[in-house]
Amino acid sequence: MERDEELRNSCFLSLAVLSATFGSDIPYRDGLDAGFPFRGKRVPFLSTQKGIFRAAAQRGPAALSVQTSTNSRYDDAALESGFRYAYRAGSPNQADNRALQTACLLAVPIVYFVATRPGRYAPIYPSYIVEDHPETSSVVLAPGRLIGPLDEREPALIEDPIERRYAVRETRVRLHERPFRGQVLLAYRDSCAICRLKEAELLDAAHIAADASPSGEPRISNGLSLCSIHHRAFDQNLVGVSPDYLVHVSSRLLDDEDGPMLALLKTFHKEPIVLPHRSAWRPDREQLGERFERFRDV
Repeated sequence: MERDEELRNSCFLSLAVLSATFGSDIPYRDGLDAGFPFRGKRVPFLSTQKGIFRAAAQRGPAALSVQTSTNSRYDDAALESGFRYAYRAGSPNQADNRALQTACLLAVPIVYFVATRPGRYAPIYPSYIVEDHPETSSVVLAPGRLIGPLDEREPALIEDPIERRYAVRETRVRLHERPFRGQVLLAYRDSCAICRLKEAELLDAAHIAADASPSGEPRISNGLSLCSIHHRAFDQNLVGVSPDYLVHVSSRLLDDEDGPMLALLKTFHKEPIVLPHRSAWRPDREQLGERFERFRDV
């Protein structure tokens, strides 16, 4: 059966360009919606109307991509060996489900698009359907890898079970962080809470209570939208935010006079941060207080 290898490689190369342009979360509008070039035509990456997608330009029967939306009603979940992905509701033999089953049978690489917030997707590619479970109407997806020179990379399935489990764990961590980042940046209207920078590609979602701590849930009120510089300064306790939402710069930096970037950091000392318009999204004062104490102790 036809594997559509040339088309899949064109898809992956175009995703690499989009990822370099937009970062880890690619917008659908003015990004994915343009599709990718293949033999003089534009081919869609995915369908926004359904989760399982096979392009009309394909000759083979296997799916090109699958996607999980922000409000998915299916039972997708992380497993030790990969990610469970549900069949489309209805008969296991309908066309979309056969496209999943055939992707497993042929071991072809696909793209797993995970919505991080409305209108933005994190593409996991190459991914492979490594298990098909008709009895539970689901498959298991596992991340693969790209091998070879940058301009000639080929997708490959990770055969070693230990290496695959490691890749799954790494992917799970990234997927855990991306929806949190998307929610926090949306709450702060894609702006740094300290310096007001409005370049989403340069913004992070900083945890107030550490992700690994008991109170470090990925909630908007446990996050701050910060540019890369202020995020690093916040993590290193060079910049703190008090429970009354004021920025504080460490005395070590205030006493230093080395360069314009440092002067810019000092500019925001004792200035208020930008707050989300919904009170439920605003930084938790108790968590900020605990974090601010650590800042003062350094």
